[in-house]
Amino acid sequence: MTPRIALTLALGAGLLATACSPPLPSPDASGRVTAVVDRVTDGDTVVLDFGGRRESVRLIGVDTPETKHPKKPVECFGPEASAHTLSLLPPGTEVEVERDVEARDRYKRLLVYLRRTSDGLFVNLDLVATGHARPYPYEPNTAHAQEFAAAAVTAQQAGLGLWGACPR
Repeated sequence: MTPRIALTLALGAGLLATACSPPLPSPDASGRVTAVVDRVTDGDTVVLDFGGRRESVRLIGVDTPETKHPKKPVECFGPEASAHTLSLLPPGTEVEVERDVEARDRYKRLLVYLRRTSDGLFVNLDLVATGHARPYPYEPNTAHAQEFAAAAVTAQQAGLGLWGACPR
């Protein structure tokens, strides 16, 4: 196969994948995208309701210990991280959704930063600051990577959450 044919096939596959992926939620009149929490799947994955359309979303920049990975056992502090996320985002909680460079991950989940509209709590940052998640900078979605790294250092030094509970 010539390089030109390979490039044409790759571009066609990319266009097809983009055309088949669900559209992104649109901002409201104020320029914000808001949604309501439908359910928490695990510590870093949530299902949001965008006016009747449900989307699985992955919190950008954080990684909580696994609880539901099909090929991995439940990890140290995973249940606690999931419970903490649920305590921050019980069903019915309204959130403001912020995106970064990439819209979706390879599992078609929307990639987001979340803030509770009731008090402005930055959920992604809270998970790291309380020791329920490690920072997970994944290029090119790194708008808040420095904040997350600083919060992790503080949490680790204080032995919060997984930093105090889990062997390294």
